[in-house]
Amino acid sequence: MPAAKSYLHRGGETPLLGATIAEHFAAIVEKFPEREAVVCLHQNRRLTYRELSHEVDRVALGLLGLGFVKGDRIGVWSTDNVEWLLLQMATARIGVILVNINPANRPRELAHALQRAEVQGLFTIPSFRHSDYVASLVELLPELKSAGTALTNDAFPHLRRIVLYDPVAPESTQVRYPGLTPWQALTEAAGRCSMAALDATTASLDADEPINIQYTSGTTGFPKAVVLTHHNILNNAWFTARAMGFTEQDRLCVPVPFYHCFGMVLSNLLCFSVGACLVVPAEHFDPLAVLKAVATERCTALHGVPTMFIAELDHPQFEEFEMSSLRTGIMAGAPCPPELMRRVMTDMHCREILIGYGQTEASPITHLTVADDSLERRTETVGRNLPHQEVKIADLKTGAAIAIGEIGEPCFRGYHVMLGYYNDEDATRGTIDEAGWLHSGDLGSMDADGYVRITGRLKEMIIRGGENVYPAEIEAFLFANSKVAQAAVFGVADERMGEEIMAWIQLHEGETMTEEELRDYCRDGLAHFKVPRYIRLVDSFPMTVTGKLQKFRMRESAEEQMKQEKADAHGRTPTMR
Repeated sequence: MPAAKSYLHRGGETPLLGATIAEHFAAIVEKFPEREAVVCLHQNRRLTYRELSHEVDRVALGLLGLGFVKGDRIGVWSTDNVEWLLLQMATARIGVILVNINPANRPRELAHALQRAEVQGLFTIPSFRHSDYVASLVELLPELKSAGTALTNDAFPHLRRIVLYDPVAPESTQVRYPGLTPWQALTEAAGRCSMAALDATTASLDADEPINIQYTSGTTGFPKAVVLTHHNILNNAWFTARAMGFTEQDRLCVPVPFYHCFGMVLSNLLCFSVGACLVVPAEHFDPLAVLKAVATERCTALHGVPTMFIAELDHPQFEEFEMSSLRTGIMAGAPCPPELMRRVMTDMHCREILIGYGQTEASPITHLTVADDSLERRTETVGRNLPHQEVKIADLKTGAAIAIGEIGEPCFRGYHVMLGYYNDEDATRGTIDEAGWLHSGDLGSMDADGYVRITGRLKEMIIRGGENVYPAEIEAFLFANSKVAQAAVFGVADERMGEEIMAWIQLHEGETMTEEELRDYCRDGLAHFKVPRYIRLVDSFPMTVTGKLQKFRMRESAEEQMKQEKADAHGRTPTMR
């Protein structure tokens, strides 16, 4: 009898939503008008669903009044604030495609984001910490100093307006240059368009039309522009909420950035899809602000990437905060060590915390554990695919589904798969095959019940002397050591073995451990070929703004150091040895 294949299609008793985001949001507002929708602590703002809907309509009218129409692309380059949320829902109200831009972008990266998605309007804040957004824009568009608000620039032929707003006082934003449009102009423009015209625009929208462009996280090279529809992201948010048992009674603390799919879809849109309350603790991740928000707002759920949960748990004031209101949440965005999950479940009282897995191209969630899964499955797998999705573990050479338990590439098909990369057919064809399968670029396996284990990235898989080594396995083992706060494992070039294993390790504050002690620890629990040859104790890791470890930067640093050490050794005389 042939071995069972690693393929799973999950239907669902609950059908997919057929509405646009605006239609579904209107139904939620009608059902829960007086429930709190948003609590933004750093802006000291609270909005009920009725108030949020009113503010969204005002911004949508303003966008129409400024001349934006369905299919246009508006970028938002900002930290987390209420205005970001209003733009998210207002663009969905009129069919304008929201382009999420990383607030950490430098001018070169900003230029790529604007050009790649052919952005026509940009909303931005003046500055944050050491980042002067206006100065970056003037560097790219010097005419902002003298030109009027109707922009013309050969490098950015589509860009015609930049709107500046201050999250502290949006109605009184002062612009430094005549080429910038103040937020007040949006309010004034709203008077030039009627509610009847706004409602007619919303009625003309279709759920299968694009509504969002998100950039891939870009751990290597320039990010690609992922085009997502109402149908993609609304259903992904709503089915994730259902898997979490989320209702209008829940209050979600959101420390993840809105520009990322974790923030925009799995936090903002997830709450608004069921009438829950979104609690925003700070402009940018701050572990102390998160702890305060959970305690004071009695949050029932908390999202984050593993590094965020580590920072919260290890904060010196952690014990001062009452966390017993927590019930659930999602940990995703990077491999989630089992020991960290256990700490979140016990120390944070978040016993229904779930592991999520996916990618921007999949809207983003493909897999999620559920609260009644066993502890082993909730800490060692990423769960099963959501309803109305297909998944297979594919052979790395043929693309065919392989046997249960074998390691291959997870691939996805269904409502959640992106339309494609914006104006990049070649890249789209390289990611979505002719049969409609989205290739993840990850490595993993599936058990007989459909639970998937992720073992690493295809490009991260280490081939050491012919043996396939999966970094996630070694990282999980290292993290189980009580002295280890974080670990990153990757391959470095080696003339004899092809690749050798390197581990960067950060210890908990106050802990000490030598490289040899760590290597002995690995020898006691790992096969000999999985024991890292190189171990480096570090104080921090290079990361993306969303907390993903940038292993390619670690590899570059390590290989450059090894190259220098080799050169130094060859230059020494015998008496120097």
